[in-house]
Amino acid sequence: MPQEQLDTLCYNIREGLHKWRDIFTWQLFKSLLMGQGLSALICGTAVTSQYLASVYYLNTPMLQSFINYTLLGITYTVALIFRRGDGNILQILKTKWWKYLLLGLTDVEANYAVVKAYQYTTLTSIQLLDCFIIPVLMILSWFFLKTRYRIIHYVAVCICLAGVGAMVGADILAGQDQGSSSDILLGDGLVLVSATLYAISNVCQEYTVKNLSRVEFLGMVGLFGSIISAIQLGILEHNEVSKIQWTWEIALILAGYALCMYGFYSFMPVVIKMSSATAVNLSLLTGDLFSLFCGLFLFRYTFSGLYIVSLVVILIGFIMFNTVPTLNRALSPAPDEEGCDNHAAEFDSDSTQGCVDEITCAQAEQDQIKSQVNERQSACVVINSVKM
Repeated sequence: MPQEQLDTLCYNIREGLHKWRDIFTWQLFKSLLMGQGLSALICGTAVTSQYLASVYYLNTPMLQSFINYTLLGITYTVALIFRRGDGNILQILKTKWWKYLLLGLTDVEANYAVVKAYQYTTLTSIQLLDCFIIPVLMILSWFFLKTRYRIIHYVAVCICLAGVGAMVGADILAGQDQGSSSDILLGDGLVLVSATLYAISNVCQEYTVKNLSRVEFLGMVGLFGSIISAIQLGILEHNEVSKIQWTWEIALILAGYALCMYGFYSFMPVVIKMSSATAVNLSLLTGDLFSLFCGLFLFRYTFSGLYIVSLVVILIGFIMFNTVPTLNRALSPAPDEEGCDNHAAEFDSDSTQGCVDEITCAQAEQDQIKSQVNERQSACVVINSVKM
């Protein structure tokens, strides 16, 4: 091979490796890893809930939610009490109590609606319709957070949804379409309502953690969520709770559920701050797959190769979505509060600067290629003149 062609090949390889390093960054790896950690926590809540329902015939979703919100209140609401200045709980309640009351109500009812849907419709319908949260999130983010998506983001979402379709197909082929079908229309409606409420809660969460504070969001959700779930628990589930025959197994499983849900609520704002609510919910699509993998050992599910295909397809879609950053124009920086763990100003500057850097890098690459071509042409002219 001539030396000139060898140099060109080596240059192309170096440029290709450089571009791959720009795509598969440490930030993308962290987002992927933490997103799958959240999926594992969701899997833990699903497995423990199913174990309580199938083995101990315990269906108390509001009791389980109340325990979770109480744990959030004990940690994050108490942390707000000891804050000073505008970050103190009294200052927050004076100005924004009604906003967090609506947010807490939205979050509680979203959890309750999806659990209630299992009594009326099938698991397949829930898995499919629960994906409704993705388009609702993108629409709400577009209007309220001014998030601007590109073609690759829509393609990535379609790929992730195709992976969910493969998972549902595997369930049908394996005969694992569990759940009731007593009132499919009501059950499907509850799933759609739950997905919409989750989307509203996630958009509010993204705005809060990127502009205010993760601790403020979790503290207020813990406060109002525990109050609302306690009232709803007393009205709807007081008979079921009074009939529970407490054993150490039931207490242990409830504790496992509470810890998984507490960890999910605590770490989800961290991942949303790194990426976005839409990206996090795309990564959570693998949660059902993890639950199915656990079901292979705990509930004797039938394995299907489509489960692996579905997992790979969803992960590919998630990686595609995160390779190109989105631009958020509505997230204006807020003054840092004492004890806050956000940097909204950094987020805004990074988002805008990312797009500027992308254009600048593209222009620089074109200029570099043109200069190299000119150098090679000049070298060829010199060589030819020497030969002559």
